[in-house]
Amino acid sequence: EVQLVESGGGLVQPGGSLRLSCVASGFTVSGYNVRWLRQAPGKGLEWVSSITSGASGTLYADSVKGRFTITRDNVKNIVYLQMNNLKPEDTAVYYCSQGSERGQGTQVIVSS
Repeated sequence: EVQLVESGGGLVQPGGSLRLSCVASGFTVSGYNVRWLRQAPGKGLEWVSSITSGASGTLYADSVKGRFTITRDNVKNIVYLQMNNLKPEDTAVYYCSQGSERGQGTQVIVSS
């Protein structure tokens, strides 16, 4: 059974940083594409970033390119999202996803 558990969200001021973690079980993160999604208040689900299986290619939405970095730890089976220079428009619930599975999300609020 695939399970994804996100953590690391919180309240941060504009310009600040957070690192989100996605602990995966039921599959190995090195063998599958894993992505981060987010949903801002009153908006639909938005793709943020992906890390591919094997060679760890990374992809980013234009809105986060240069500020967010996706990585994974194959030993711990965790995928991370390092978020720097956060903006109020980054406020959302962030989800980790693999295939059709998604975690419960972690809330990120960027506000002064």
